[in-house]
Amino acid sequence: MNPVRLAIRVLRVDGRTRTSTILTAVGVAVATGLVLLLVSLPYATKARAERSIWQVTNYGRSGSVMLVAGGTDFTGDKEITRLDVASTVDPGTIALPPGVPRFPRPGEVLVSPALFERMQALAPSQLADRFQGRVVGTLDERALTYPDQLVALVGHTPATMPDGAQPSTGFRSVDRAEVDPLLALLAGVGVVVLIVPSLVLVASSSRLTAARRERRLAALRLAGATPGQVTGIVAAETGVAAAAGALLGLAVSPVLDWLAAFVPWGGGTWLPSDFGLPVGMTVFLVVAMPALVLAAAVLGLRRVVRNPIGAVSSHAPKPLRAWRLLALPIAGAFFFIVISTRSSSMTMVLLGLLLVVGSAVVVGPWITYAVGRIFVQRWRKPAGLLAGRRLLDDPRGAYRASAGVVLAVFIGSMALILLPSFEGMAGGGGTFRDEVLSVSTSPQRAGEVAARTNERLARYGQRARAVEVGEVTLSSVNGSQLQAVVVPCGQVSQLFRIELSCAPGPAVYGVGDLSGYKVSPGYGEPGVPFAAGTQDRVMRPLDSDVSVDAIIDPAALPAGFVPSQAEVAVTTAGSDPDTVRTALAASGESIYSRDIYLVHQQAQLGDLRRVTVIGLVAAAVLAGCSAAIATAGSVMDRRRTFGALMAAGTPVRILSRALRAEAALPALAATIGAGVTGMLVGLGLFSLAQKGREGVSAVLTPWLLAPVVLGLGVAVLAASVCTPALNRVRAEPLADE
Repeated sequence: MNPVRLAIRVLRVDGRTRTSTILTAVGVAVATGLVLLLVSLPYATKARAERSIWQVTNYGRSGSVMLVAGGTDFTGDKEITRLDVASTVDPGTIALPPGVPRFPRPGEVLVSPALFERMQALAPSQLADRFQGRVVGTLDERALTYPDQLVALVGHTPATMPDGAQPSTGFRSVDRAEVDPLLALLAGVGVVVLIVPSLVLVASSSRLTAARRERRLAALRLAGATPGQVTGIVAAETGVAAAAGALLGLAVSPVLDWLAAFVPWGGGTWLPSDFGLPVGMTVFLVVAMPALVLAAAVLGLRRVVRNPIGAVSSHAPKPLRAWRLLALPIAGAFFFIVISTRSSSMTMVLLGLLLVVGSAVVVGPWITYAVGRIFVQRWRKPAGLLAGRRLLDDPRGAYRASAGVVLAVFIGSMALILLPSFEGMAGGGGTFRDEVLSVSTSPQRAGEVAARTNERLARYGQRARAVEVGEVTLSSVNGSQLQAVVVPCGQVSQLFRIELSCAPGPAVYGVGDLSGYKVSPGYGEPGVPFAAGTQDRVMRPLDSDVSVDAIIDPAALPAGFVPSQAEVAVTTAGSDPDTVRTALAASGESIYSRDIYLVHQQAQLGDLRRVTVIGLVAAAVLAGCSAAIATAGSVMDRRRTFGALMAAGTPVRILSRALRAEAALPALAATIGAGVTGMLVGLGLFSLAQKGREGVSAVLTPWLLAPVVLGLGVAVLAASVCTPALNRVRAEPLADE
């Protein structure tokens, strides 16, 4: 007997087996496609980093060939990566990164295509004048993180380089590129929490004709077939579906990569080629997925191989033991031990998460069994008694219909803990008001930068004016030190989130008593007394993000005193923000502003929300499909039972109600448990993110109940397929079985 020929013959003559095989192949294709996409995400971030690693400044005095200063700028809410360079050797001898056509000479600028288009669309005073040079070329996509990235490579002479420029040995090489740790973590979590529902979908599809196949194989065993032959038949049937599904998943993988390229991350989209996997990894994953399905199918033959008579007579399975309940606390304890250990790797965290997810497979059937026992003992209506008896007789099969829903609820509860908590961590940004732009510079250059900025602002017709802000330290006799800034009192309310009442003459403004304090240029340096007649006045910070302890009027400083650090700040209130930014950015230093800092935070949160929504939608769709297929499979498995009940006069509506109860009852109990477990795991993962942050706590919202409610609704909706399945049973002769 050739197992492969027999399996093909069964597929040819049995329509239900063909349907099960097709659905199994589709499930394997979905799982394979998801695995290939999720595993490729870290490689995609590495490909991005390799293209843009040259944009990161590479300092080094030994063998230096150029001066370099890196910074960021913004136009609207779009970030500009700026690199100012000046060669100290022949520019032709400097190795260029791929995609950079030439080394810019003084007065020359190379820009990305997206930045060039934006420069053409805006007035020069709003963008182009920031670079103080002539555009001589564009960077191609090999030099960009993502296609629409805004990048400028600005050429200078060594004398005109921005303050803070350092010697460099050349552009940074690709071997320094690293994987994005956050997306790598999300990809690992996605593999754990999305592939399991995919495998549940595969298992549900393969169970569509489980009872019929079991009887067929048992008959072959009783007719003299060896265990190896029976195993070969099942391996051939499942192998055809699994292999076809894996190849289909590989075939649609480029389409998934193309779709994923449109999902923004880190400020922009991707190149489809970013998602390429090494050939060895691709082959391993494509072979591993059908191998797992095949192994699961072969392991499911134990009852037929060992006791074919019991399989034919459908003996009741052994009752489940309460020890199964220990799986979840043991897995949870391992997970929380891992996240509480400082030296634990991310691999161990993902292993703990996988154990928690896998424990649901062990605990879920026992919960289903317990629910069935309650209904058999307490319920007296026909539908409830039928549902309860089914849950008692086959708790594993009954739980299978809600397994995917349980995992989707777990994912949703975990996400609804993490996202609001991450949003609660947002904010901050320093002492300046939202509309203030500032650059850090040396005290020696601060006056020059402010004067040059003001000259441009006047030329552009803007009302705003730049102000020098010195940074100093106040020290008391008992050793305590405070951070203070030096700025004219009349400018404080325009620049800082601080309220104060200006006093005539020199004054120091603080949140407490500043008598006895001396002023020093920087931390740890000896202090000197304030100028004679300096008053001690009170200031009031407007919120907790203010990090400055005192404001010092310049007249209060002793003669000849020079701060060790300085900033130049300008408010955009009443002026065009982009034009003010252009006037300040022409000096080459990186510009800081609180509103852009908050925009950056919101962009990161937007990335997390987007990825979470995509993951939840995928999990919900997979869960609904697996629940619907499992419910239909349970009807097919019990065609004889339902046919006999209908022949005895049982209405289809009673049987439909019983089947819906079978899906809803275990789903209700399991989804509540999954919601609580997901919340606890989310709290654990959040504790990893907030390590080192004081006063940050998780956020609990009423939306935590939403996954449980939606999960139960998906289970009941998926169970609605039972009525068409029952009508088909009624339409077919019972003798067919």
